[in-house]
Amino acid sequence: MIIPVRCFSCGKPIGHLWEEYKERVEKGEDKKKVLDSLGVERQCCRAMFIGHVNLLETSSMFKKN
Repeated sequence: MIIPVRCFSCGKPIGHLWEEYKERVEKGEDKKKVLDSLGVERQCCRAMFIGHVNLLETSSMFKKN
């Protein structure tokens, strides 16, 4: 749904980097270069950013029973 505050594997705080990452990638920058400049070096943390899918808008269309 939303980017987690910490990496699931190593526990490094990554949630505060999401907005800048998203803005820079939308502007057309390379994902690898953005992650390098933000200091996201571990493979597990990088996977959290690259594999994230925003489903918040999709799930908000359904009613809770």
